[in-house]
Amino acid sequence: MSDDNPPSGNHKKTSWAMRLLQNFTAEPNTREELVDMIQDAESRDLIDIDTKEMIEGVLDVAELKVRDIMIPRSQMVTIDKNQSVEEFLPIVIETQHSRYPVVSENKDHIEGILLAKDLLAYGFKMIEEPFLLEKVMRPAVIVPESKRVDALLKEFRSKRYHMAIVVDEYGGVSGLVTIEDVLEEIVGEIEDETDEDEVRANIRRVSATRCMVKALTPIEDFNEFFHTEFSDEEIDTIGGMVAQAFGHVPEIGESVEIGQFQFKVTAADRRRIQQLQVTELAKAENAPH
Repeated sequence: MSDDNPPSGNHKKTSWAMRLLQNFTAEPNTREELVDMIQDAESRDLIDIDTKEMIEGVLDVAELKVRDIMIPRSQMVTIDKNQSVEEFLPIVIETQHSRYPVVSENKDHIEGILLAKDLLAYGFKMIEEPFLLEKVMRPAVIVPESKRVDALLKEFRSKRYHMAIVVDEYGGVSGLVTIEDVLEEIVGEIEDETDEDEVRANIRRVSATRCMVKALTPIEDFNEFFHTEFSDEEIDTIGGMVAQAFGHVPEIGESVEIGQFQFKVTAADRRRIQQLQVTELAKAENAPH
C-alpha cells in the first residue's frame, strides 16, 4: 500500500480540531459565518455537541463585560469586620462559599477577602493565638464593570486570584465575580459534590401551610415554587423583599404579611435576615382546626 493512500483507520484517528480545520475550506468573514461553520461541523459529526457548545462559549465570552456575569451587590454574602467568629461562622456554614468579602459600614467599604479554609487552623487549634480577622483576610482585587470577561480570565490566571469586587463608574460596589462565573460561561454550570437543586435547597416544606425559606432565595424561584408574581425588578431576593416590607432589619420572631403570605424571621444577625418561616394564609384559614 502506497503512502499516497493511507489506511482509513488513520483518518478516524484525526483529532476533532484537525477535522474542523480541514472543514474550513473558506475563511469566515463574520462571527455569524464562523458560528454557522461550527454548527455545520457538529451536524456532520466532525465535532460533538459538547465541543460545539464550548467553542461557542469562548466566542460569547469574548463579547461579554464583567457586568453581564457578576453576582449583583444584593446577592453578595459578606462578613462585617467587627463580627466575632462566633457571629459570622453560621453564615459560612449555611452558605458554604469558599470566599467572603469583608466589609466595614456597608458593601461599598470592602476591607479584604476571607478564605473559608483559613478558619480551619483555628478550628482545629493548630494556631493557639486568638483569631483576628485582620490577620487572615487577603487583599481584595477591584475591577470595573466595563472590563472584558476574556481579559478578566487572563488576569485571574496570571495573578492567581479567584474573586474580584466589581465597581461602577462612580466607585461604588455593584457586585462580585469569580473565576467559576467566567468558566461557567464557557463550559456551562459547574456543580460540586455539595450542590443540590437550588429551589429544593432554599425552600423546604414543613407542613401543608408552612415552608422554611432561606433569605437568599431568588424571588424568581419563590414565584415558581408558590405560583406568585412578586416583582424582582428592584430587589432580587426574598429576604430583601421582606426587609423592605419591615423598613428595618428585623429581629428573630418578628413577622410581616405580604400578599397572601406571612413571613416570620427565624434566623438573622444584626445586618441581615438569614431564614424565614413562610405561612400561606389562605391555606392556613381553610385548614381544619
